[in-house]
Amino acid sequence: MHPLIEQLLLEYQDLQDCGSSVQAAFEALRETFADGGKLLVCGNGGSAADSDHIVGELMKGFMRRRPVPGRVRTILSQTPDGRYTADRLQGALPTLSLVSQTALCTAVANDVAPDMIFAQQVYGYAKPGDALLAVSTSGNSRNVLLAAQVARALGVRTIGLTGRTGGRMKTCCDVAICVPKDATPEIQERHLPIYHVLCIMLEEEFFSE
Repeated sequence: MHPLIEQLLLEYQDLQDCGSSVQAAFEALRETFADGGKLLVCGNGGSAADSDHIVGELMKGFMRRRPVPGRVRTILSQTPDGRYTADRLQGALPTLSLVSQTALCTAVANDVAPDMIFAQQVYGYAKPGDALLAVSTSGNSRNVLLAAQVARALGVRTIGLTGRTGGRMKTCCDVAICVPKDATPEIQERHLPIYHVLCIMLEEEFFSE
């Protein structure tokens, strides 16, 4: 098990049973990015905010510097503001929050069905080898479940982040991280350190100095 996961389990003793699923989620995400794939993230309410939060950690530097490769710097140096841009660009792990596409979500909700807002985006954005991180405290959020079902049909890796029982998500995701809490706030309070550790591990893996 990765040392950062071991540290997570020491700090949050109630997550002991989640260690293997967190490790499996990391390996799935590592394979996704290593193969040139991208990560899609979705959830409702607080989990929608978590979806945006995760994008913020993966699409720019989080805990370490992520300088762009020399080849990119060389090409940029030929432009008027190249040095400025190259000094400020940061390495990114391509991640997209499906909750932030406001116009598209409202169009799908109005023209098709509200529970299809994430599934439609998965169908349009995802390709085999990508990954979907589906966040639902109950594990039964219909729009999230439909997205996971479409993802699996397309050959997309599916990771669920949910609560104690896992709900239906437990059976429709390749990996389900089920935190041992029942109340929504308590589940969300455990989701945050889990995805923070995953983001730190991924950054360490792809942007090691």
